[in-house]
Amino acid sequence: MKLAWILWLANVLPQPAADPLCLATTVYLEARNQSILGQRAVAEVALRRLEDGRWGGSICAVVTAPRQFAPTLASGDYRLKNPVAWERAVAITFEVMADWSKPANHRRQVVPGADHFLVKDLVERPLWAKGTPVALIGDHAFYRVKRL
Repeated sequence: MKLAWILWLANVLPQPAADPLCLATTVYLEARNQSILGQRAVAEVALRRLEDGRWGGSICAVVTAPRQFAPTLASGDYRLKNPVAWERAVAITFEVMADWSKPANHRRQVVPGADHFLVKDLVERPLWAKGTPVALIGDHAFYRVKRL
């Protein structure tokens, strides 16, 4: 599947039906080579941003906000070629979204408070990545960024 096709489909699906597709695509693109815990953490960051409201009013809006997550950074021609990783990303997405539908004090949180992450070895440390990360999982560092 091409990324452009997935994003088009998410655009024509009604909300909230599109949100799991957008989140699964993000988990796949950002963390398909990571552990289940690492994939859950990526999904959690997107859901926390949705809850915060600064990045958009739907998961699709959050993960397609300019330069925030892989769906806007990868080429539309990018092909999702690993069906096993895709199925795992979809399963994790539904698990995390079900967990996130619970009250905050009843959720299983992998990276409490984290609303940003970076791949440790692939990027220079951005200005927002100050202090100690909330967690290091696989090759990702998860941060809570304070509001200005």
